[in-house]
Amino acid sequence: MDTILIASQDPHTNTAIRRIVSPDDHIHVADSSDQILETIKAVTCDCLFIELSLMEALHDTLDGSTDSKTTIQHLKDIRPLMAIIVIAGNDDVRDAVRYMKNGASNYITTPIDADEVRLVIDEMSSERRRQSELAYLRDRIWKDDSLDIVHTHSPRMKKVYDNVMSVGPTKTTVLLLGETGTGKSFTAKLIHRHSNRKNGPFISVHCGAIPETLIESELFGHEKGSFTGAHRRKLGKFEVASGGTIFLDEIGTISKSAQVKLLTVLQESIYQRVGGEQTLAANVRVIAASNADLKQMCDEDLFRKDLYYRLNVFPITIPLLSERKEDIPVFVHAFLNKFNQFNSKHIQGVHPSVMQALLRYDWPGNIRELENLLERAYILETTAELTPESFPSELFDHAEPLTEIAIDTSDTLAAVRQKGLAEIERRYLKEILARNMGKINASASEAGIGTRQLNKLMHKYKLDKGVFK
Repeated sequence: MDTILIASQDPHTNTAIRRIVSPDDHIHVADSSDQILETIKAVTCDCLFIELSLMEALHDTLDGSTDSKTTIQHLKDIRPLMAIIVIAGNDDVRDAVRYMKNGASNYITTPIDADEVRLVIDEMSSERRRQSELAYLRDRIWKDDSLDIVHTHSPRMKKVYDNVMSVGPTKTTVLLLGETGTGKSFTAKLIHRHSNRKNGPFISVHCGAIPETLIESELFGHEKGSFTGAHRRKLGKFEVASGGTIFLDEIGTISKSAQVKLLTVLQESIYQRVGGEQTLAANVRVIAASNADLKQMCDEDLFRKDLYYRLNVFPITIPLLSERKEDIPVFVHAFLNKFNQFNSKHIQGVHPSVMQALLRYDWPGNIRELENLLERAYILETTAELTPESFPSELFDHAEPLTEIAIDTSDTLAAVRQKGLAEIERRYLKEILARNMGKINASASEAGIGTRQLNKLMHKYKLDKGVFK
């Protein structure tokens, strides 16, 4: 049973699609761009059939400054899992294909052909079934309030999640690398929930927040009277985490003596409480994380090399948010859902100009900064979507020109123009290739040119696809 929105100004089209879809489906109809936006904000639509003319009309509704890619993205921001099927006449197939390249799921032609519609619906159902199976597996393995964040459009993050799936069921020690706010703690929880220890405890220790004099006591526990203030025996985090996973965040901050004890745990799976003589078994899986370069710390004699090698069995590097900006709409959707659960507001999306600003911004604070910024805007917002007025003006100060080109006034205007266009073209191709990790077919499709033409341009500007992989 699906919820389908038919956006058409042609009664024959509405009737034809109604007859073809399942009688159990919930059907909604819209004949204007305003109605389309109102419906998908109010109703969880599985599929949108939309006439090309109405898709074009959305350009004007969305301030008249959007292109096809931005229009599709705006719809996806509201309903990320909604399939978008463009309805076009035979003469307009090229425009329909353009929308597909920019994110639409498929297209059908008029007059409506029943077999074509059924094929499109079957493909949509199969894709949703695959996504449901993935979500089910993730839910079983990684049950978490932030499940939506596991969905990614970033090739780098897909690789990270593939690594999580591979290493999760093993006993292997994992080292998570990445800057603050990139999601190392979240990734550690995913590994735990995909492990054979998922029913055991997950104990997180922020090593950098514990004074150096107390780190050994916190990790390994202490006996009564072992030092001033030790009035009773205390169990350490390794003991509490027995049968589960211990996550040691900012591992590079622990003292040299604590490093020695941790090395013993990793090598021999044993340890002693501070001031104790009893040897305890460490039945725990270790996941460590660092935003510092541990290898460089080893070279500077700030971190033990033997411990580094023990921790670095299976390293996973979490990319910066600026390196996975295609996931920003996914995060926005997930965070808004989270905020809506705990507040009386029901904000469904963000204004297109806000999304453009979010995609332009560099995000030095990574995902954590994005969440904090959205939460502040959510508190201030009084409408059904996050508008520019609810965000700091600095967010919109990062709109940079397409490119800066040095101008030699001793050249003729024609020569300056030729050099400028060549530089813009070269930088454009570099960005396209980087976004598609050097894949020629995908890059050519996104650029709207053939693979042969792309190869010629790459040869002209001396661009090697291997550099972008």
